[in-house]
Amino acid sequence: MAPTTRSLLFPRVIVENDNDYEQSSSEEEEDDDDDDEKEPLHDEDEEENGRNSENEGQRIEEESNKKGKAPITISLKKVCKVCKRTGHEAGFKGATYIDCPMKPCFLCKMPGHTTMTCPHRVATEFGVIPASNKNTRNALLYVFERQFKPHIPPIKPAFVIPDQVNCAVIRYHSRRVTCLEFHPTNNRLLLSGDKKGQVGVWDYDKVHEKVVYGNIHSCIVNNMRFSPTNDDLIYAASSDGTISCTDMETGISSQLMNLNPDGWQGPNSWRMLYGMDINPEKHTVFVADNFGFLYSVDTRSNNRSGQAVLIHKKGSKVVGLHCNPLQPDLLLSCGNDHFARVWDIRRLVAGSSLYDLAHRRVVNSAYFSPISGCKILTTSQDNRIRVWDSIFGNLDSPSREIVHSHDFNRHLTPFRAEWDPKDPSESLAVIGRYISENYNGIALHPIDFIDVSTGQLVAEVMDPNITTISPVNKLHPRDDVLASGSSRSLFIWRPKDDHELAEQDERKIVICTGMEKKRKHKSKNDDSDDDSDVDKSTPTTKGKNFKSKKPATGMKKTSHKMKR
Repeated sequence: MAPTTRSLLFPRVIVENDNDYEQSSSEEEEDDDDDDEKEPLHDEDEEENGRNSENEGQRIEEESNKKGKAPITISLKKVCKVCKRTGHEAGFKGATYIDCPMKPCFLCKMPGHTTMTCPHRVATEFGVIPASNKNTRNALLYVFERQFKPHIPPIKPAFVIPDQVNCAVIRYHSRRVTCLEFHPTNNRLLLSGDKKGQVGVWDYDKVHEKVVYGNIHSCIVNNMRFSPTNDDLIYAASSDGTISCTDMETGISSQLMNLNPDGWQGPNSWRMLYGMDINPEKHTVFVADNFGFLYSVDTRSNNRSGQAVLIHKKGSKVVGLHCNPLQPDLLLSCGNDHFARVWDIRRLVAGSSLYDLAHRRVVNSAYFSPISGCKILTTSQDNRIRVWDSIFGNLDSPSREIVHSHDFNRHLTPFRAEWDPKDPSESLAVIGRYISENYNGIALHPIDFIDVSTGQLVAEVMDPNITTISPVNKLHPRDDVLASGSSRSLFIWRPKDDHELAEQDERKIVICTGMEKKRKHKSKNDDSDDDSDVDKSTPTTKGKNFKSKKPATGMKKTSHKMKR
């Protein structure tokens, strides 16, 4: 008896190619048909075999469909990552951004040109109207300039740019850095918060002296502020819905407010705290949540005071709060409802904002100027930095809009343009850049220093060893120091002097390596380690010298040089 065999039915495989390839193949078929017409020689056996094979394929396909085996489609077509259409590609290839023909320029959001040829990319001051130097005839502004701005020099001083990495701690946090804050009196202490809820304290003068508090919050630390009356107390707002007060001397943390006392009850009821600032005159901590409400906590009793006030559209996230440095009763807020609003906290009720500053997209940050408090600087997701020169003037439209690349929020801390607190002219701001540039074959993401009074790019600083994006940047309030958070690492930048050129390779770098076994299956790339679960770290040194791949003279490019 002959053995019985079972026929194996495999699903049909369909291979899709590009349109150009299909067109060329169809042309070849037409040519073949023409040749066949010229030479009509056919083999009847071959035609019959072809018909039989087609019938067999149809039978197999029908049987596979009856058994529930859907055909497998393998597509070889080029698919655009931007518009999801076939026939073209768009996105980054190394340091070059390829535009989608169906979309406008990625940088300025305007049609008619590509991102690489965008005039705003060549010169950030393109289309920006500089601030006027003429004296105003407005009586209120005249009194303001006489009383509140006598210490601001009429001649703008030269900017001091920290353009060289002095020290760093690599993979300091277990997840990406979300906020930075310098100590108000100790010039060498830097505090940092991360996505996992940890708070780090780093003495960057001694480099190796660092500690991470991992039991303060359970998720993202969005903002940190020091107490105006006690330099050892640090307040932090987190996405777990709590405000913490931590004593840096003892490491003991207390919880001032918890908006989720019953734990997780679903996304519709879970409240997360984002924006936070402290009013020193009222002894009050102001925080805002993801539903548009503002809360206040009395720092003397460490208890919540008053009722929650709706300051933005209900259901929208309030990501930033800032009290005016000279008039703390003025509060500036910004959120996902595309508005930045100015409030008077002495009559704070829903809908009572003094000014509503409209934006086209989400507003990542909004700050008063650090010395006079009369200017406003905002950062929006539409790749615009907006400046209002006076809060006493017309706030219906900004004084100027500066196009800058920071339209990216997924898996990154939002970009925020921040003032230089030491600049007496209140015109220098720092912000990280999203679109990478090609520097000697290396794709780098510079940190930009922008003169917001003219829109000019003062300097762009970079290091060939820092290939990740640096969205979190903080300028020291007293020293010429810049702290930047890139992925899970911290970097300290200082100005490069002539006498330090010989010592440029003696920068101190500390690498934190994880001790847990579950880190073994994780990627070694610093970008992909954003969601790692390491809690403990031990310091090791990466040698005494940190050699750069490029000469130190290429670390900074000034605005008069064209980007290539």
